[in-house]
Amino acid sequence: MQCVCLACVAKGESERCFFTVCGKKMSYCLGGTDKRIIFADVKLIYSTNLIVSEMKKYNFGAGPSILPQEVMKATADACVEFQGMGLSLMEISHRTKEFQAVMDEAQALFKELLNIPEGYSVLFLGGGASLEFCMVPYNLLNKKAAYLNTGVWAKKALKEAKLFGEVVEVASSADANYTFIPKGYTIPADADYFHITTNNTIYGTELHEDLDSPVPLVADMSSDIFSRPVDVSKYGLIYGGAQKNLSMAGVTFVIVKDELLGHVDRPIPTMLDYRTHVEKGSMFNTPPVVPIFCALQTLKWIKANGGVEAMQKRAEERAEVLYSEIDRNKLFRATVTAKEDRSYMNICFVMADEYKELEADFLKFATERGMSGIKGHRSVGGFRASCYNAMPLEGVKALVACMQEFEAQH
Repeated sequence: MQCVCLACVAKGESERCFFTVCGKKMSYCLGGTDKRIIFADVKLIYSTNLIVSEMKKYNFGAGPSILPQEVMKATADACVEFQGMGLSLMEISHRTKEFQAVMDEAQALFKELLNIPEGYSVLFLGGGASLEFCMVPYNLLNKKAAYLNTGVWAKKALKEAKLFGEVVEVASSADANYTFIPKGYTIPADADYFHITTNNTIYGTELHEDLDSPVPLVADMSSDIFSRPVDVSKYGLIYGGAQKNLSMAGVTFVIVKDELLGHVDRPIPTMLDYRTHVEKGSMFNTPPVVPIFCALQTLKWIKANGGVEAMQKRAEERAEVLYSEIDRNKLFRATVTAKEDRSYMNICFVMADEYKELEADFLKFATERGMSGIKGHRSVGGFRASCYNAMPLEGVKALVACMQEFEAQH
């Protein structure tokens, strides 16, 4: 069947235009007897006897993940030509005044948006959060550290800390496949620090409030940073990979209370010593230039859209819409039953027991309708809808529409 797309009409090539030649994908037929339009923001393509729509996709991937369109465009433009220099951001020296301005603004805006008090430094490093699993105890663990085990990443951080001293696991939800966050535990008063993972991307649990700790609190906030206000004064150190709520992959952020550094007995290799990067303003070695620029664009976007208070409101709205449908729909159930522990960032759900055989069918059904990256982690199975700051509410509503349509068919 011959189909003519608008792009070919504009180029005067409609006579030889076929759908496959144009590279367009037929996502939903609007002709014939069924004239429903399921997806918003479709680009219409027409022919004499068929109308089809180009499907809008929503990125629910856990990370690297969705970024605001404005951020991606600004970063892409800078990679072609940066600030009228006639050079790409990818090829300039990190020592140029132009990039130093990017670094300075990113650090300042980081502090502004999170209302970081005096006496803290913001660092942009490489190595991901996984390197911080090593750097944190290297710099802070002198005798003993305490860890809360709430998932795979918390467990990996705990494992690395054992290389540097005594580690106390104050509580764990491993026996229940990490479907809740432990409560009622005691933090050793003689620990050098207490480590938590505030959001668990694999299992879909999240700490929604800042904890009180008798010792310095260290937090991996890889997947929920900038999704809510944070009382940074309650923390000794916050770190995370940026590829979820902040930037493209390649940069790691660290917020560290300066007075905590320099108190361990062991020598620390220069590159792994936080003091090195504090003193050099994250410029001791070549930093990840493009990801830092990308992070700056995201920080600007967050500020322009109401700051972390607005991000929290958006997160709560998205979570309410999706969790309500999961709890209502006969085909699905949430993996986290303690509602106070449910993540706003990574919403995990599976088929109800009596409909387990439909898992692959629903994944195919939703993917065909533009829901990208919803397959759950192999440790949990089912589905995971990652709803980071850049996810619009319409994306969640589109997923809910898929769930309801699939339910109607079964």
